[in-house]
Amino acid sequence: MKAAVIVFPGSNCDRDIALALEQSTGTPTTMVWHQDTDFPELDLIVVPGGFSYGDYLRCGAMAAHSPVMREVKRRVEKGTRVLAVCNGFQIVTEAGLLPGVLMRNRGLKYVCKDVHVRVEDSQSAFTAKYNIGDVLRIPIGHAEGNYFADHETLQMLEAEGRVAFRYCALDGEVTDDANPNGSQRNIAGIFNKSRTVLGMMPHPERLADAKLGGNDGRALFDALVETLA
Repeated sequence: MKAAVIVFPGSNCDRDIALALEQSTGTPTTMVWHQDTDFPELDLIVVPGGFSYGDYLRCGAMAAHSPVMREVKRRVEKGTRVLAVCNGFQIVTEAGLLPGVLMRNRGLKYVCKDVHVRVEDSQSAFTAKYNIGDVLRIPIGHAEGNYFADHETLQMLEAEGRVAFRYCALDGEVTDDANPNGSQRNIAGIFNKSRTVLGMMPHPERLADAKLGGNDGRALFDALVETLA
């Protein structure tokens, strides 16, 4: 599987996710600068977490208009998979690759901690090694993770099975207390219509190795390798 990670000014999780990919693929990950548009054909593009362009204006708003994102959109139209994590999720919503928007956390504070998320779909290249209902422990670190969309969009996401993960309690129950940011319907991650783009606020790369204290995120990368190799 050929994978690349986009690097923006302010990205700070790009190397982490590149290492997680290399752990699953056994091969080096290509790093692509935000101004580059000429890079090899790929099976997977990752838009990583961080603070692209210092989070000025809205989070992800400036990065969404960078030269590389125009090429990412073109690749998505051709079927290339895109994994967008945290700030990456913010970027791809601003770029129109996923519906909705990520707003300020309802507590108006940055939240950095481990959370539990429930797997809602196992039919994508990203989630194929999970089972529906699996509860994962994955870290978050964001101030703007409050997913918002209008009622019609939320209904569409539910009807089409495009909610990938929801914040939940340890036992899998979806509760308001388990929601760290006020995200509507406890949404932690969603797909595009063709399930080739996954945006998620939790960081699977931060728990993809037992040396980091857990490996609940590892199966996401392993699934991509098995599906796309």
